[in-house]
Amino acid sequence: MSDLKEKKQGFKDSLKSMDTEETFDLIFYRPIGYMWALLAKKLGITPNAITIASIFIGIGAGVCFFFNENCSPWINFFWWNIIGVVLLVWADSFDSADGQLARMTKQYSRLGRILDGVSGDFWFAAIYVGICLRENMTSDFFMDHKWVIWVVAVTTGLFHGIQAAMADYYRQFHLYFLKGEDGSELERADMLKEKLASLSWTRNFWQKLTLTSYTNYTIGQESRTPQMQKLRALLRERYGNAIPQEFRDRFRAASKPLMKYTNILSFNTRTFALFAAILIFRMPWLYFAFELTVLNGVLVYMMWRHERICKNFIKELN
Repeated sequence: MSDLKEKKQGFKDSLKSMDTEETFDLIFYRPIGYMWALLAKKLGITPNAITIASIFIGIGAGVCFFFNENCSPWINFFWWNIIGVVLLVWADSFDSADGQLARMTKQYSRLGRILDGVSGDFWFAAIYVGICLRENMTSDFFMDHKWVIWVVAVTTGLFHGIQAAMADYYRQFHLYFLKGEDGSELERADMLKEKLASLSWTRNFWQKLTLTSYTNYTIGQESRTPQMQKLRALLRERYGNAIPQEFRDRFRAASKPLMKYTNILSFNTRTFALFAAILIFRMPWLYFAFELTVLNGVLVYMMWRHERICKNFIKELN
């Protein structure tokens, strides 16, 4: 019995927080990720190695989604699409495993966070290309207007990046109030700029290139959240890093209902829509329509709600 309790506690400790976890992840991805993490720990594999592996697996999924009824007769495109589904699920189980392993082994790094963030971008870039090539072969409209699907894909990709960035940012802000600075990966653009200025392009080329990209990413997050930035500045001025627990609890209570929207904008909802568009409706372009309408609607609502919460707390502090 004690061994079972120990395993349950180990699994729980590998999670970021119950506030930010999605039900489907807790049932499916996190247990699989935990098993991968235990195996990786035993074999001495690092979290970054798992993240890099997930990139290649996710790109493989994108390749499989290209296959369609107009491919060569010997290719059973449906089963290739099923393999794509399996590969994408596998990639996401690795995406769970790298974070769980990092928490188990205390192997935290900014590079790991950056890799974890861009891994999904590589997956979906490959998926977008696969969909575009597929539609240019199967859809009468897109065969006659080949450029249209590419414009839609690029537009969708830009919004996809914003959706993922803001979902992650709100989760990290919530974790900051829940667990404090050590339990969150919340960054500040001004501090990143100071670090960037200390690096040399000649001596630290790759580090500076990576940090430049991450700094711009953080600047984009901050520019879209003016009330949050005012609240952060006011809290630093008033309390430094010693924000009263009573205030933390109240902000957490106000922020927690928004965590379901961050989960919708992350992975599961979009992949369910992707699988339906490819396997059921056989019209992959519907996935782009879903991202541009439904997920952008969720994004706008989530940002409006969070900014209003921050504005109310600013009024209270003043």
